[in-house]
Amino acid sequence: MSTSPPPQSPTPNSPGRTDRRTLEIASAFLKLGLISFGGPIAHLGYFHAEFVRKRRWLDDAEYADLVALCQSLPGPASSQVAFGLGMRRGGIAGAAAASVCFTTPSALLMIAFAYGMASLGSVTEAGWMHGLKLAAVAVVAQAVWSMGRSLCPDVPRVLMGLTAAGTVLWMRSVWVQVGVIAVCALAGWALYRGILPETVETRPAGVANHKAPTTALLVFAVLLIGSPLLARETDNRWVNSFDAFYRSGSLVFGGGHVVLPLLREQIVPRGWMDDGTFLAGYAGAQALPGPLFTFSAYLGTIIFEGPGAWRGGVWCLIAVFLPAWLLVGGVLPFWPVVRATRWVQAGLRGANAAVVGILLAAWYSPVMTQSVHTVTDGFVATTAIVFLMRWRVPPLLIVLGCAATGLWPPA
Repeated sequence: MSTSPPPQSPTPNSPGRTDRRTLEIASAFLKLGLISFGGPIAHLGYFHAEFVRKRRWLDDAEYADLVALCQSLPGPASSQVAFGLGMRRGGIAGAAAASVCFTTPSALLMIAFAYGMASLGSVTEAGWMHGLKLAAVAVVAQAVWSMGRSLCPDVPRVLMGLTAAGTVLWMRSVWVQVGVIAVCALAGWALYRGILPETVETRPAGVANHKAPTTALLVFAVLLIGSPLLARETDNRWVNSFDAFYRSGSLVFGGGHVVLPLLREQIVPRGWMDDGTFLAGYAGAQALPGPLFTFSAYLGTIIFEGPGAWRGGVWCLIAVFLPAWLLVGGVLPFWPVVRATRWVQAGLRGANAAVVGILLAAWYSPVMTQSVHTVTDGFVATTAIVFLMRWRVPPLLIVLGCAATGLWPPA
């Protein structure tokens, strides 16, 4: 009597193993997307605990390499690390699973928040809305301070940051911000290239076929150049919003908080929403787990309005994250060689100082100017800053507490 052969275990590259690995990646990042409060630095800690210490997908040195890459590229650093971890573990499918599952929980909540704002009508003068704006003062202040301590540790970089802040306050334009970053990168190259060690690795980057990463970088460049040209030729809001969010995601160095001034310059002057609505969504994003860039889902839903506005939220969410995905997918294979070059590291020192200055300018205007109007406002904002930075109270509690102060009846 014939018997069937025993089932074979899937080979390393078989569809069964690939599917299981993708599901493993998806479940791990969905869990983190639900519990990762605290912003990008906290996210990197969650990733290290989960994937280096617990699951052992990579070692400390490999993880540090990936973090260094993502911090050197424009875009949301923690989301880029998530994409890179998924790509290392499961290729493109793994990268997509990691990004979608880490982003979806907070994106859905931000879209729901936008619908709630729309159903309430005009809430610009609501007390809880004002409280959310005061929470934004504290959160951005913490970001400026922590980034300044790490990225501006010496006098030249402090001066670069202050000059950058003054310049962007004086000349309001996204392109001025880009120019400031470029000038500071050049200054960093001139000042620091002679004191940094040259540690270029001579071995290949480790990828046999460079067609896919090269294509990703080409698509990134074509969209960055082509989308503003197309937007100029049409009044279509879908095209214009893609251009605004894609360029913001392409040009933001330093993580989620730095996207605030870029997006604000793209959205508020066009009349798509007022500063109050913009800052309320930004403050609300602080209370949620996952990447801060999901703020774009809220903005897109507000911009497109109506029952189907969630499609606009998803559209803007994809637009702001797409540059990060293309850049990490395109640069990761070449990173072992590029990251060690002296001129890249020197230029990044200056560019990062400019990022701190741009964020400092955004903290003053519009965050401070749109939020602090009275002595009481100043007291609430200062108290929130102390609780957040001195006693490390979670941002969720800061946001809820500030919103509650806005509901307290005036004396």
